[in-house]
Amino acid sequence: MAEAWQHPFLNVFRYFRVNEWKRSSKEGDVAVVMDKTLKGSVYLIRGSVSANNYLQLPRTSTQSLGLTGRYLYVLFRPLPAKRFVIHLDVTTQDSQVIRVSFSNFFKEFKSSATWLQFPFVFETRTPRRVLAGMAPPGACWTFLQLDLHDILLIYLSRCYGHLKSVKLCANLLVKNLYTSDLNFDPGITVSKAQGAKLPIIPVPREMAFPVPKGESWHDHYIHIRFPSDSPQATSELVWTNSSSPAAVILESVPQLPAHQVTLSKPLQYRMSPAIQMPRPQTSCPALSAPRVLSEASQSCQHSEGSCPADLSVCSRDSSAWVEASAVHTVVRDSQRLTHKSTGMPVALEDTGSHKHFLPDPVLRLKRIIGFGGHSTKWALWTKDGAAVVYPCHAVIVVLHISTGEQRFFLGHTDKVSALALDRNSLLLASAQVQPPSVVRLWDFPSGRCLSLFRSPMYAVCSLSFSSSGALLCGVGRDHQGRTVVVAWGTEQVSLGGEVVALSKVHADFDVQTFRVSLLDETRMASCGQGSIRLWRLRGRTLRSCPVDLGEHCGLEFSDLAFAQALDSCQVPSIPTLYVCSRNGHILEVDPQRMAVRCTHHLLPTGDPGPGITINSLSVSLTACAVGCEDGYLRLWPLDFSSVLLEAEHEGPISSVCISPNGLCVLSTTSSSHLGFLDIPSREYTVLACSHMAPVLALSTEQSRGQLATVSMDHTVRIWDLATLRQLYDFTSCDEAPCAITFHPTWPAVFCGFRRGAIRAFSLESTGVLVEHTCVPQPKGPWCHQGAIIDLLVTPDGNFLFSSCCQGSLVQYSCSNSQCHVLRVAANVVFQDAQPHPNTLAVSRDSRLLAFVGPSKCTVTVMDSASLNELLRVSIGTLDSLDSAVAICFGPTSPGHLLVSTSSNKVMVLDAVSGRTVRELSSVRPVACTSLALNKDASFLLAASDRAIEVWKYSTQSDSSSQVYIGHSEPVHAVAFTPDQQQVLSVGDAIFLWDVLATPESNQSIPRASPAHDAGQLEDVTSQARGLPLQQISMPSHISTQPDPHFRPPEGTDGTFSASEEEGCCGEIHSPTELLKSPGPPVFVEKEPSGAGDKAWGAASSSWQYHGHPSTWSTREIKAQIPTRPDSYKHFTARYKAFMQAKNISCPPAGGEQLRLKTVVGYSGNGRANMVWRPDTGFFAYTCGRLVVVEDLHSGAQQHWLGHPEEISTLALSHNAQVLASASCCGSDAALCQIRLWDVPGCLCQQLISHHDSAVQALAFSPDDTFLVTLGDYRDLTLALWSMATYELVSANRLPEPMHGVAFNPWDAGELICVGPGAITFWFLQQHGADISLQVHQEPVPEEMGLAELTSLCYGAARLLYCGSSTGQVCVWDTGAGRCFLVWEADDGEIGLLVCSGSRLVSGSNTRRLRLWAVGAVPELQYKGSSARSTSVFMERELTLDGAIVSASFDSGMDMGVVGTTAGTLWYISWTEGTSTRLISGHRSKVNEVVFSPDESYCATCGEDGSVRVWSLASMELVVQFQVLNQSCLCLAWSPPSCGHPEQQQVVAGYSDGTLRVFSISRTAMELKMHPHRSALTAIAFSTDGQTILSGDKDGLVAVSRPRVGMTFRVLRDHQGAPISVIQSTYKEYVDLGVEGEDLWLAVSEDQRVSVWASNWPENHCKLLDWLSFPVPAALETSGLLPPSLATFCPWDLALLVYVGFGTHEEVAFYSLRQKQVVEKIMLPSCAMSLSLSPGAHLMAVGFSECTLSMVDCTLGTTQEFAGHDDVVHLCRFTPSGRLLFTVAHSEILVWEVLSP
Repeated sequence: MAEAWQHPFLNVFRYFRVNEWKRSSKEGDVAVVMDKTLKGSVYLIRGSVSANNYLQLPRTSTQSLGLTGRYLYVLFRPLPAKRFVIHLDVTTQDSQVIRVSFSNFFKEFKSSATWLQFPFVFETRTPRRVLAGMAPPGACWTFLQLDLHDILLIYLSRCYGHLKSVKLCANLLVKNLYTSDLNFDPGITVSKAQGAKLPIIPVPREMAFPVPKGESWHDHYIHIRFPSDSPQATSELVWTNSSSPAAVILESVPQLPAHQVTLSKPLQYRMSPAIQMPRPQTSCPALSAPRVLSEASQSCQHSEGSCPADLSVCSRDSSAWVEASAVHTVVRDSQRLTHKSTGMPVALEDTGSHKHFLPDPVLRLKRIIGFGGHSTKWALWTKDGAAVVYPCHAVIVVLHISTGEQRFFLGHTDKVSALALDRNSLLLASAQVQPPSVVRLWDFPSGRCLSLFRSPMYAVCSLSFSSSGALLCGVGRDHQGRTVVVAWGTEQVSLGGEVVALSKVHADFDVQTFRVSLLDETRMASCGQGSIRLWRLRGRTLRSCPVDLGEHCGLEFSDLAFAQALDSCQVPSIPTLYVCSRNGHILEVDPQRMAVRCTHHLLPTGDPGPGITINSLSVSLTACAVGCEDGYLRLWPLDFSSVLLEAEHEGPISSVCISPNGLCVLSTTSSSHLGFLDIPSREYTVLACSHMAPVLALSTEQSRGQLATVSMDHTVRIWDLATLRQLYDFTSCDEAPCAITFHPTWPAVFCGFRRGAIRAFSLESTGVLVEHTCVPQPKGPWCHQGAIIDLLVTPDGNFLFSSCCQGSLVQYSCSNSQCHVLRVAANVVFQDAQPHPNTLAVSRDSRLLAFVGPSKCTVTVMDSASLNELLRVSIGTLDSLDSAVAICFGPTSPGHLLVSTSSNKVMVLDAVSGRTVRELSSVRPVACTSLALNKDASFLLAASDRAIEVWKYSTQSDSSSQVYIGHSEPVHAVAFTPDQQQVLSVGDAIFLWDVLATPESNQSIPRASPAHDAGQLEDVTSQARGLPLQQISMPSHISTQPDPHFRPPEGTDGTFSASEEEGCCGEIHSPTELLKSPGPPVFVEKEPSGAGDKAWGAASSSWQYHGHPSTWSTREIKAQIPTRPDSYKHFTARYKAFMQAKNISCPPAGGEQLRLKTVVGYSGNGRANMVWRPDTGFFAYTCGRLVVVEDLHSGAQQHWLGHPEEISTLALSHNAQVLASASCCGSDAALCQIRLWDVPGCLCQQLISHHDSAVQALAFSPDDTFLVTLGDYRDLTLALWSMATYELVSANRLPEPMHGVAFNPWDAGELICVGPGAITFWFLQQHGADISLQVHQEPVPEEMGLAELTSLCYGAARLLYCGSSTGQVCVWDTGAGRCFLVWEADDGEIGLLVCSGSRLVSGSNTRRLRLWAVGAVPELQYKGSSARSTSVFMERELTLDGAIVSASFDSGMDMGVVGTTAGTLWYISWTEGTSTRLISGHRSKVNEVVFSPDESYCATCGEDGSVRVWSLASMELVVQFQVLNQSCLCLAWSPPSCGHPEQQQVVAGYSDGTLRVFSISRTAMELKMHPHRSALTAIAFSTDGQTILSGDKDGLVAVSRPRVGMTFRVLRDHQGAPISVIQSTYKEYVDLGVEGEDLWLAVSEDQRVSVWASNWPENHCKLLDWLSFPVPAALETSGLLPPSLATFCPWDLALLVYVGFGTHEEVAFYSLRQKQVVEKIMLPSCAMSLSLSPGAHLMAVGFSECTLSMVDCTLGTTQEFAGHDDVVHLCRFTPSGRLLFTVAHSEILVWEVLSP
C-alpha cells in the first residue's frame, strides 16, 4: 500500500522537480521539447549510445525514490528506427535491490537473482526482419503500466517493497512517470465507466492523453499492461481495430519465466506455423490471476516462516504463457488465435471459466542423490550433531542422519561455492559461483532466506561465522585475481535489518582458509601458500600481521582450526591455532607471540618416507582429525604421538569436520562421497555418493525397484529406488557410457557407449553378458560406427533397439542372453544428433517403433518386429525450420505419439494417421529434450533446460502447466518411477519428486473428437490406415470445425460468390461504410493432382464457407491479418519524418512566385508506377506524391499534384484517356486515395477511395468499362469500379494476400489474381443492374513445389503467363483452367512479366531483364503432359541496377522503358541489346546541393556516398563520383576566383572524417585528406579557393590548404555540438573594425554562431562576433528537432540571418554593425531549411510539414507551396536567383522563380 502522501497517485516528475535537475540528473542529449500530439512539453532523450544519454531519478545511486505504489505508469514514445532502454531499480521487502530492464536492444528474456531483462520486440514488415528490434516508423505514444508487485512475485518469487530509482535511456520521448496503487485504464472515460458500471478506474486528467472529439483513444495510442492481470478485462479492448498506421506490432518470443501482457490497443498478429499439420480446434481456458503459492509449493519446507522466495515450483497457466514470454505479447486470457485454411487468423469465442491445474503443486522434491558440484570441501555439522549440511550444486541439503530425510534450501541460480553455519545453528550463509558472487543468509531452523546481497568478490571461496553469528567473513578473488577479504555485520539480519559491510581488504598474499576465533569475534586467522596471518577487526578496520614461520615459510598451508575449550574453563583470549600443510606438517601457532610453538611432521604408518599431503583438519578437545590426499582419514591425539584411527576412502579426502560432541568425524572426498566415522564403534557410514559429472540417461526396473544411470564420469550405477543407496558401480576407463535401459524380465541392464559399443551387464554376476562393438566380429555383423544416441527394450522384452549418431538403427533379439543382431538399417535415424533419451520410442503394446529421422524435421513410425515403415510425419515447413527433439508414445488407446519440437511445443499426433490431435506450448525458451507420460496418461513430464515442466495431459481443454526448478545444469532425462508415485529427473544430480496428485484427481484418457476430426481428415485417415507407408503432407494452417447448423442459401448449389459474402453492392460503395460478412471466407483448395481433372466451375473448386455464422466486421478481421509477405512485389511506403500535413493557402492564379519546373528522380519504391504508350508518346511516372508526365523528346515535364501520400502504383486505360494513380493511406486519412486523371486535359476528374492501407495493383478492363483495384496484404480486398459512374460495383474480401491482378484482354468478364500457391479466377456475373463476382481457384502444379505466383500477364488468346517466387514461369490455358508448361526463367523472384506476340519479357529481383521467344507455346497447350519447355528459349539478357518494378514495351517488344528499385528508368533496345539511362536520381537522402559559379552545372551528394554532377539546363547526369561504405554529408563548389572554369573543383566531406577534392574537367579525384576524427557536417571554400574550411560532428573547425594537403589550424570554439553551417564571403566593409579579406561564419547545433574575419595566406584569423541564441524551455516539434541555420544576407553582407531554436518560430536579422537583431519575420512553424536569393529580396524556407514558403522580405508577404513527400530539409537558390532547388529526402524539385 502506498504512503498517504503518494495516494491516489504521484506525479514523479513534478514531485522530484525534474526540470530543476537538483534531485535528478541528465546526461548527454536530453532536452525539453513541445509535442504536438500531446499538446505539451515532453523530454526528448536521444543519442547513438543509450548509456551516455539518459535521465535518472534520483540524482545519485545512494539515494532512493521510496515510492511504494504498486503500479508504475510510464508515458513514453520510442523514437523511430532507434533503440531505447528503461532501467528500474526495485527494492524488495528484504532490502534486496533488483534491476528490472525493458529494451528493444534485448533479444531474449534473461534473469538472475538480482536482475530481470525483458525484450521489447517490435515486428517490422520487412521480409528479412533486419530491424525487427527497432521501433517502427509510426511508433506512437504508449501508456506502459508495470505491475511491480507481480513482476517480482512471478519472476523471482520476491515481495515488492518500493521503487528505488528510474533511468530512462535514449532513444525515446517521455511525458511523465506516475506511481499508484490503483489500476487505471486510459481507454475508458469517467462517463463510460459509470454508465456501463465497469469495475475500471479511468485515468486522472493529468495522466490522460488528448483524444480528438468523436474518436477512440485506441486509434491513437497504445496501452501495455505488464504482467497481465486481466481476467476481467473486456474483449472489446483487445479486438477493436485501429486504422492508425502507427500501430506497434509486438512479437511474442517464448521465454521463461513469462507472463501475459494485455494490450488494450488491438495489434496485428503474426502466426508462424511451426509444423505442417492439420490441427483441430482447441479451446483455451481463461487466465487465473497470479497468486502466492501455498505452503505445499515448497519442496520439503513445511515451516510457517517460509516465503515465496523459497519456492521450488513456478506454476503458471499455459494460457498466460502461450506464445508468451518476457516480451509484450498479444494473446488474450480466454481467447486464442488459430488459422483458417486460408491462413487468415480467426479469434475463437470465449471458453468461459476454466478449471485450475490441481493439485498445485503436483510435484514436491523429496530426495536428491548428489553431493558437491563446484567443490566437495563443504560439509558441516549442526549444533546437536543430528544432521549435516552440504551443497548439491545449486541446492543446499540438510540430511537428518537418523531418519535419512532431507530438507532443502532453494534459491541459488548457480552452484554453491561456500557454506558457513554459526555455532548455534541459527544462521546459514551460502555463496554461489556465478560472478559476481551472490551471498545468501538463511534462517536455518525455518529455511527462510533473510538476506541476499552481492559480494565485492568475483568468486567467494570461503565463508566463516563468528560464534554468535554477528560477524561473517568471506574470502575470494576479484576480477583481477587479487585476494579479497570482506567482513560483514549480520547482527540485525534476524531482526529484519540489513547486512552491513564492515571492512574490505585487498591482499597480495594467498588465502586458502579463513576462520573467525570462537572466543573472540574480533580475531581471525588465515593460511595459504607460505603464509599464516592473524587478523583483527577494530571498528570498521580489518588488519593482519604475519606469523613468523622461520624454516617453514615455503610450505603450502591448506587448512587451519582453533583449539576447542570447555565452557567452564578459563582459557586465553586467543586459543592455540593448528595449521596443516600439503607436506604433512601440522604447526601449533601461539597467537599471542605470533610465532610457531611446535611442529609435527605426520608420516604414514610404517612409512619413513615423505610426509602425508594433508588437505583438511579439524580439532576437538582431545583429538585432531586430518583428511589426506592418499584417501585416509586419520585421527591423532593432540600431541600427535601416534595414530588413533584410520579409515580408507575411495578417493582423496577434501574436508573433515569433528562433530560438536567429538564422537564422529564427517568426511568428504573428491569423488563426491560424503560419510562419517563413528569413533567409539569405529564404524563408517556413507551418507551420500553420487556421480562426479552430469548424468546423461536413466532407466527404471519394476520388479526389483532399481534405478540405473550413466554419467560423463565413465560410470554406470545401479541404485535402490526405495533407499536411494548405490548397489552397483560399473566403471569404463577408456570410453564413456551415454545410454542405458533395463531388460523388463532379466536381471540385466544394457548400456550404449560413445564408441558405438553395446554391452549387457548382469546384475547377478556383475559381469558382462554380451558385447556388440563397432569392430567386425567373427560371429556377428558390423553394428554401430558412432556414439549411441538411444537404447531401449520393448515392454514385452522381445527386442532391443539402438541408434547411433551416424544414422544407423539396429534391432536385436532378446529371446536369449546372446542378443543376436536381427536387422541393421542405415541412414534412417537423424545423424549428428546429440546423445539424449527419447530419440527412440516404443508403444506400450510393443508393436510400434518411432524415431526422429531420417532428417531432423521428420518422425518415422515402423513396425517393431519387421521394421516396415508405416508412417512418416513432416514437422518442418517452408516458413518454420522446426525440428523434432524428443518423442514418446502415449497409451495404446487412443494411440498418441508425442513429439517435442525445437519451437518449444509438444505435438500430440495420432500414431496411425499422423494428424495433430493436440498441441501443448512450453513456457520455457528451449526445446524439451525428454518426455515422459505416466501410465494412466494423466500427467506429462518434459525436461526443458534446467527445469521440469508438467502438463495435466488428461484434460484437453486445459493446457496449463507447472514448472519446477532446482537443477543448476540442463535436465537430460525425466521419468516416472514404476509405481507412478514419484518422478525422477537427472542432470547435475538425481532428483526424486513425490507426485502429490491423488487417483481421484486424474481424469480419463483423452480421446479425439470424432465429430471434429472425421469431417476434415477423412481422406487422409483412410489412406494412412490402409497402406504400410504414408507420407503425410501437413498444411501450415489450422482447420476449424464446420458449423453443423449452417446451410447454403436456398436456390444455390452450395457455392458462394464473393459478393454474396460481402453483402449488397449498393451498401458498400461509400468509403465510410464497413463491409459486412457472415464470416471470414476460406479457401478450399483442390489437390494439385494435375489440371482439368474436374469440371470447370464445379463446386468443389469454388470458395466455400467453413466458419461460424457470426457478426464479423471488417475491423475485426483486419486486426488479425498477417505481416508483409516475403515478396518484393508488395509496396511498402518509405518511412518519413514529416509532421502531419497542414492546410496551406495556394497563391492566387497568376501571382505565384514559384513554378515547379523539373522533378529529378523516379520513385523506385513504387510498383508498376511507370506507364509508356509508344503510339501516343504518353510517358508518366511517379516521384513521391507527384505524377510526372514527361515528353521524352524535349524533356519538358508536367506535374500532377493532389495525392497526400506517396503513390504506390499507376495504370493507363487502353484508350490512353484515363490515368489511374493510387497512394497509400496516411495517418490523418481513413482511406487511401485513387485519382483518375483526364490525360488530354491534365486534370483530376474523379477521386475514389475504398482501401484502408495501400493499393497493390490497378487494372482496366479491355473495354475500359471497369477498373479493378487490389489492396495490399493489410487491406485484403479486391474492389471493382464502374468507369461510367465511378461507383463501387463490388468489394470482395480476400482470404490471403494477392500479388497481382489482370483482366483478360480477350474477355472483359474475366480477371485473374495470383498469390500463394494458387491462381484465382474471377468471373463477372451481371443480372440487370447488379454485378457480382464468381470465384474459382486452381492450385499451382506440383512441378513448382511451394512457390508463390508473384506476377502475371496475358499472351495469345487463352494463354496466361505467371511468374513465381522461385524464378519459374508457368503457362496456363485459361479456357481449360489448367497449367500445361513450366520452365526455369530466373534464379530469383519474378516480379514482372510483359508479353506481346511471340515475345515475353521477365524481370526479377536479381536485377536481370530477360527476353524470351514464346512463339511455339500456343501449340504446346494441345500436347497436354507431353509439352516440353525446350520450345522456349531466351533471346537476350540485360542486368540493370536494381530489382525490376515496372516496364512498358512497344507492340513488337523491340524497345521499352523499365524502372528499378534503384530509382532509375532505363530505355531498353532489344534490337541493339543496350540499356540507356533515362531518369536517374538519388536512392538515399540528398545532403547538399551546390552550383557552379556560371550556373552551367550543379552537384548533389547523398547518404550513399555519391557525388553527382548535373547539367543545370537539362538536369541530366554528367558525371558521378562514388565512395563505397561512406556517406557524403556536405559539399562545396570552388569559387570563381580560383582560376579558369576548366579548373573548377568540388570538395566533399564524408562520414569517416575525410574530405575529397574532385576535378570536374578531369572527372577524377585530385586530393584526399583526413582532417577530422568524426564525420564532416559542413564544408566551404575560402573566397580565393585556396583554403578549405570544414566542420565536424564534434564541433571542431579545421582549416586546410588543398594545394599542399595540410591542415594548419583547428578551431575548437564550438566543440561539443555538431557544426551545421560554414559560409565564407568577401569582406567589403571597413567599418566592422577588423582586418582581413574573408568574412566567414560557423554555426553549431547548440545555437551558437561565430563570425570571423581572416586572411588565410598570412594565417590570420580573428573572431568578429559571437552569437548565442537562448534555448527555450519547450520546443514545438514532433521528435524532429529543427536545425540551427545562419547565412549572410546577399543584399547586405553586414546582416546575418538566423533560424533555429527559439521561443517563437521566426527568422532573425542580426546586424554586425549594430550588434543587435534589427528585424524579425514570423514563420508558421519551425524552419528546417533556409536560403536567400541573391537576385531579389526573397527568402525560401522549408518546413517539416512537407511545405515550402517563399517570403518577400521587402513586401513582407508569404506564399506556400506543396509537392514534397517528406521534410523539406534543403533549400538552395542558384547564384543568379532564377532557380530554386528544394530537397526532401531523395526528391529534388527545381522551381523557377517568377518575376513579380
